[in-house]
Amino acid sequence: MSIPILKYSLTTQNQRVNGLEVNPGEEQPKVYTTENLLTALEMDELIWAGYRQVFSEHQILNYTRDRFLESQLRFNQITVKDFIVALILSDSFRRLNRETNNNYRLVEMCVQRILGRDVYNQRERLAFAIVIADKGFEIFIRLLVNSAEYIESFGDTTVPYQRRRILAQRVKGEIPFNLKTPRLTKGFATKQNTLQLLSSTSIRRFRPQEQLPRAGDPALFLTMVPSVSPLSS
Repeated sequence: MSIPILKYSLTTQNQRVNGLEVNPGEEQPKVYTTENLLTALEMDELIWAGYRQVFSEHQILNYTRDRFLESQLRFNQITVKDFIVALILSDSFRRLNRETNNNYRLVEMCVQRILGRDVYNQRERLAFAIVIADKGFEIFIRLLVNSAEYIESFGDTTVPYQRRRILAQRVKGEIPFNLKTPRLTKGFATKQNTLQLLSSTSIRRFRPQEQLPRAGDPALFLTMVPSVSPLSS
């Protein structure tokens, strides 16, 4: 018998309240959807937005692209939601993200990029991590995209985006979720017996030749001062 999903509370986040902006700025997300008939250029932008949301810009490489999926989306053989799910379940996402993160970081990343929000709390992170361990990664992804939250926010036709990133008091260093680079944590490296990948050696600093003290420079004799005892009177 599978383990039931752990219950967790819904803490207040920006995406759960209505905005009060009179003149929304450039930080408002641009919505990419197939609800209207798109031109070829607009479809290219939608596909690029899907890649950027799932992989982030620094992970969009030649081998992360799937031309067959793109073709299916262009000819309405699959929906935008199908396209997003296929990218997350792809071998590229597995190599770049799943194999380099533990389940807790993976939950945080997928909730951010699929539901467009951060995890509510540590208990939600734990609940979905248990789902991955018990039922597998694909069941976890299906659970997210078939949730009422995803259907209400994006449906079958809209590329997920970070909902209401603007804060009442701007946080220093705030960046979009899909631009956060996944890191190989120390705990994950220890578990995989790859601790040697994490360097613990001190960083050596290079000093240019022209900045080194020359012969006769008083700085050369500063180390000698503590060794000189004062003369007794």
